[in-house]
Amino acid sequence: MARIDFAFGATERITQACQTSLRQYLAGQTLLVYCTDAARLKAFDQKLWSVDEAAFVPHVSSDDPAAPDTPIWLVASNLPQALARAPAKAWLLNLDDQCPPGIESVARVLEIVSDEDADKAAARERWRLYQAGGHEVKSFRLSPT
Repeated sequence: MARIDFAFGATERITQACQTSLRQYLAGQTLLVYCTDAARLKAFDQKLWSVDEAAFVPHVSSDDPAAPDTPIWLVASNLPQALARAPAKAWLLNLDDQCPPGIESVARVLEIVSDEDADKAAARERWRLYQAGGHEVKSFRLSPT
């Protein structure tokens, strides 16, 4: 079962997800970023280019031929197939409003939750579903920036 880490209190979910992705990249962690909402995934992609003036965060679509050599994969659909191709140590950052499918083999899932009511409500539902699925669920409060 996966360990699910919820980070609550993000001022803005996409910005926090980019900062988290940068930290994971700098730590040498492969990260799959999952979201079926094309506009949200595109916003993440665009913001990742400017998350830090001095840093470049290499990222590609999970179906890109360069994906095996790239630390951050963007996954819009068919997550189980992407996970099957990903390195065994890869983590998953879920930007979707639903629980990601096929995470039985993932060691860790990261969830970023903003203070927006709709985002918190969706996160509470995902929390319940993760717990019902037998996953270890943890909660963290983000420090104000």
